Amino acid sequence: MTVTEHEMLALIGHRFPGGRYRVQHWENWLLTDCTGSEQLPDGLVHPIALFHAPILGSRTSITELFELGHASGAGSVGLESYDWEYLQPLKEEVDYDVEGGITEVERRTTPDGQIYDAVAFTIELFDDDHAVVARVTNRWRFRRPTA
Repeated sequence: MTVTEHEMLALIGHRFPGGRYRVQHWENWLLTDCTGSEQLPDGLVHPIALFHAPILGSRTSITELFELGHASGAGSVGLESYDWEYLQPLKEEVDYDVEGGITEVERRTTPDGQIYDAVAFTIELFDDDHAVVARVTNRWRFRRPTA
């Protein structure tokens, strides 16, 4: 199936359902351990949690993100960047409100003629006072088959 540039641009402004997320102590311990790092003091969450906590907390999934971007099969999605901002320390065993959506879409062509759509989604985690604790902006490439 061919996806048009117009269809992709229409994704800008798409909002995920949103929700709440709590990084459990055991989860933080395992994530930290798998990186080979020492556990952080005072219940601080290891940054690696920002790979999945925002997506799960906003009540979306990798599968849904692939569907929204019209992934066309194995190897059709690549990662451009992960931008992570910590505005306050992220703590384990604390509930955070999570909101986000698709913020940018741009159709691009590589020097060798390969077409792809660069799609960015931004998700924020908020404390009980609705202050932003962390913000992630992930940029993915959705490669389009050539004729």
